[in-house]
Amino acid sequence: MKKNVETLKKVSEELFSLMSIPSAKIGVDYDKGQEVYIVNVEAPDETGLLIGKKGETLSSLQTVLGVLLKSKVGEWNRVIVNVGDYREKEEEYLRNLATSTADRAKETGQPQNLYNLKPWQRRIIHMTLSEDKDLTTESMGEGEERYLVVKTK
Repeated sequence: MKKNVETLKKVSEELFSLMSIPSAKIGVDYDKGQEVYIVNVEAPDETGLLIGKKGETLSSLQTVLGVLLKSKVGEWNRVIVNVGDYREKEEEYLRNLATSTADRAKETGQPQNLYNLKPWQRRIIHMTLSEDKDLTTESMGEGEERYLVVKTK
């Protein structure tokens, strides 16, 4: 674990240097509960660039760092990249969305669909509503057409 944290930090620093962002401050932690490596990046002048439109650049960085880590340690590990507290803000937004959608489903008795969510976003909503015994959540569809349904039991 500790060796992988050091390896991921080194690989991340090399990647950001190659991206001409050598001033980025990189911190790497391992979350045992979620079994995921978290790469925290501080680059105040490049935050928007690193996040990209709707977090697309951030997702790409995660993929690249995941592949690089696998090439160094020989096994796949989940990697999450967080720039400028983007993940925390996005997760808070998604938890609020989950709660308001759940309230709407309970009030109307009708299933509520949530579209255009990435897999990790759907997962947060599933997890947020998993404790509610009056509701059920389900992902429907395939690929880009996949969406989340929140409905009463």
